[in-house]
Amino acid sequence: MKKLRFAILFLLTVMLSASVCAGNLLQGKTILFVYGGWEGHDPVGCRDLLVPWMKSEGAQVIVSDSLGVYKDQALMSRVDAIVQTWTMGTITAEEERGLLQAVKSGVGMAGWHGGTGDAFRNNTEYQFMIGGQWVAHPGNQIDYEVNITDHTDAVTRGINDFPMRSEQYYMHVDPNVKVLATTRFAGKAAEWIEGCIVPVVWKKHYGKGRVFYSSLAHTAADMQGEALTIMQRGICWAAMSRGGQRENLVSPVYGSGK
Repeated sequence: MKKLRFAILFLLTVMLSASVCAGNLLQGKTILFVYGGWEGHDPVGCRDLLVPWMKSEGAQVIVSDSLGVYKDQALMSRVDAIVQTWTMGTITAEEERGLLQAVKSGVGMAGWHGGTGDAFRNNTEYQFMIGGQWVAHPGNQIDYEVNITDHTDAVTRGINDFPMRSEQYYMHVDPNVKVLATTRFAGKAAEWIEGCIVPVVWKKHYGKGRVFYSSLAHTAADMQGEALTIMQRGICWAAMSRGGQRENLVSPVYGSGK
């Protein structure tokens, strides 16, 4: 039943997002998909949702459930992008060094929610690369709104503000990421943050590498509609890191939301 559910979800994904990566951006790209860590964020389900989609877009996808793959210098030197979902957990110094060096050299990096924004809590250089770190989700699973702050960027173009029911991530964020979407906290579970605006989607550089992050989607079931489109477009953008035009992504002023 679970396999059937994901098969149906994947077919809907392909039907609804056939033109997500305009220009066949993933065609011929090599993507490393790394999954694991805390099972509550559904790393297997996310793998089963995104890996078939990337393959349908023409990418060669290498799937690993071990962080040890980051030590493989030969592999890391030839991939175009890394997509990671690995919540919490620990990473060795050698594994982290392999990952950071790859991105600094021009490999793209893309991820979402805790699988990237709450991985390896003790590794501050990793957090520097990602551009932020999860610290709380007041109220846990709640209804909230995502406000698009950049309507011209390829990742968010054509997408309007939309509702989410998931964990609303309160994050500590690098002030120099290019913010594409934000959310406003109502303060019901933590009254002292009422009205606070926190970025939920951003992009940045780390060395020569493009880094994309979205805090949306607690599980594969949450990754649908606009949240899914944003993630897919973010993967496409990151995969163009090696040959893509370098953008000026220093943008310290957050959008005001609503």
